[in-house]
Amino acid sequence: MPIDVNDIHSRLNHTQMAELREPGNAEEVQAAVIAAGSLALGLSIAGGRHAMGGQQFLHQGMLLDMRRCDAVHGFDEERGLLRIGAGATWPTIISAVRERSARWGIRQKQTGADDLTLGGALAANVHGRGLGMGPIVEDVESFHLVTADGVLRMCSRDQESELFRLAIGGYGLFGVITDVTLRLAPRRKLRRIVDIIDIEDAITAAYRRFDEGCLYGDFQYAIDPNDDGFLRRGVMACYQPVDDAVPCDDGGTDLSQDDWLGLLELAHRDKQAAFQRYAQHYLASHGRIYWSDTMQLSTYIPSYAEFLAEAQGRERTAASLASLMITELYVPPERLPAFMATARAVLRNLAVENIYGTIRAIRADETTFLPWAQRDFACIIFNLRTIHDDDGIARSKQAARALIDAAAAEGGSFFLTYHRWATRAQVERCHPRFPDFLAQKRVHDPREIFRSDWYLHYRDLFDV
Repeated sequence: MPIDVNDIHSRLNHTQMAELREPGNAEEVQAAVIAAGSLALGLSIAGGRHAMGGQQFLHQGMLLDMRRCDAVHGFDEERGLLRIGAGATWPTIISAVRERSARWGIRQKQTGADDLTLGGALAANVHGRGLGMGPIVEDVESFHLVTADGVLRMCSRDQESELFRLAIGGYGLFGVITDVTLRLAPRRKLRRIVDIIDIEDAITAAYRRFDEGCLYGDFQYAIDPNDDGFLRRGVMACYQPVDDAVPCDDGGTDLSQDDWLGLLELAHRDKQAAFQRYAQHYLASHGRIYWSDTMQLSTYIPSYAEFLAEAQGRERTAASLASLMITELYVPPERLPAFMATARAVLRNLAVENIYGTIRAIRADETTFLPWAQRDFACIIFNLRTIHDDDGIARSKQAARALIDAAAAEGGSFFLTYHRWATRAQVERCHPRFPDFLAQKRVHDPREIFRSDWYLHYRDLFDV
């Protein structure tokens, strides 16, 4: 029986798949890969289903849902290494470490949501709020990968190193990651330091805080296009280690679901008030003490479209639905003010709503084959409100392309994970190794066992 699936964030990737498998171990993954080959079904790999570009789905293909592969396979207290199934989500990973050690915690995770799998994090080579950190490839010791021939291979920087470099940031096209040995970091108590600053100081302030010993930080910018502070003024929150004897206030995320829902609804009807409420919340939390692992957990609202229709007193219909389409851009830190000035004009001219956004500092990735962090970058995230009709999608697409052009003009790039709206020229300019990446795909998987709608889009775009 056909299986209907969709991503949980944008809800714009409704896909009918031919078969669903939920393996619980590496042997069942191998059996699924061999079956997909014998049945001539392409196989796509899903975890938390948060990516919005169609990487985890394939029309009329076989879907491998990895969430049952979440068992702990080993823990090294001395070296701070956790080996765990690739289907484990971040709360599961944090709990697994806490059950085994008070000394260690995760180093970083992608922010904004928690029920995302470790395998998915590697597939997109995600990043978090670490001020001196590159993408998650830095935190990976090794992983096991089932390749297109059904063989389980150990991949590390020293063993199957080419597959290691291709599979991390490879969007599931080079095999199925079954388990990961993750490098942990000392679990620390951190003090939150909050400043209200302008964009011209955002990245220099982040690096200044890093020099002062802060481990994490980000900048939430103002979203009201009618405000002089639009994409300019913002809340900078950084986290500085303190002595372990200092009492901890941390109960995980400090914005409850009700708080976050209220902010989300307010951001649609009074953006200036929403930013002021957000700023007041963070200023009130200045000096609070958090644990470095649970501080990274987030409140996430997956049913955005349904919530918004209900909050605004509208009947939920297909025409009324909307979602937040993320687009993520990168520019050299010194070019951030110029980029934000252009982004300000783009969003105002196109009248596309940006519901919330963040700026982070990211260090270069010198390991993976297709690095999006090609140098130290300022990372800018936009959440574009997208109405689910042809006009709404076209407007968000136009805005996303204009923002990519603005980043590229400053020597920057964009994240490939969130949509398929970039033109071939934009991909070639920002990801010059992409044609080589597609060529490597055909070398390691000549029968194209591992396929997705994302892959087929780019294969056709590049005529390979």
